[in-house]
Amino acid sequence: MLRCILVGLICVMALPLSAKGLKSEKFSLDGNVLIYDTETLVLGDDAEMTVDDVDALKDMLSKHPDVTELQLNSSGGSVFAGEEMAWIIIDFGLDTTVSGECISACIDLFLAGSRRRMTMGSKMGFHQRRWAPKAVKNYYENWNDDEGWKTPFDFGSWIYEDTQTEIYQHLTYLVDRGVEAGFAIETLRVEPGGEWYPSRLKLIAAGVLREDPGAN
Repeated sequence: MLRCILVGLICVMALPLSAKGLKSEKFSLDGNVLIYDTETLVLGDDAEMTVDDVDALKDMLSKHPDVTELQLNSSGGSVFAGEEMAWIIIDFGLDTTVSGECISACIDLFLAGSRRRMTMGSKMGFHQRRWAPKAVKNYYENWNDDEGWKTPFDFGSWIYEDTQTEIYQHLTYLVDRGVEAGFAIETLRVEPGGEWYPSRLKLIAAGVLREDPGAN
């Protein structure tokens, strides 16, 4: 989906990895656990999930076939990056663990895991997706000719349809990953400026946290 493109460590013994020949401080390796931390050592615009992380994740998993688990600490970022990384996690059959926090687009990565755990004291946050006004303006100006939007009203009509499709696809993904449907709907109740932090018991009951992939 075109719009997704625009919405779009670390422990003492961690071993830094690289992708595309460049050092990626978001990733480190601790035994068979790959750590993805966008909050600890990264500053500036890269201190979130970005599109560059997609190829970095794929590269690291290819170079380290013994990795069986992805440990997450991220406040989110690019929706497109989250969706692409989720499919990689599913394809490699990884387990996932939250150690710190996992918010917004990070949730897609976590739910891609087979066994899904959260360390004590960690939390998971849910909120609605957001498309910043400046990004909306840029998208319209860049694509109006190709898409045939003669006026901003045509664009607005497309947004209305596209948003419904995106929400349907996202809810379908949650349910397909074993999340209870009622809980999946509840993840949309908090506006982008806030967060909903469900309790551990609620996350377990809803199938977000799970030990047995076949139980959901």
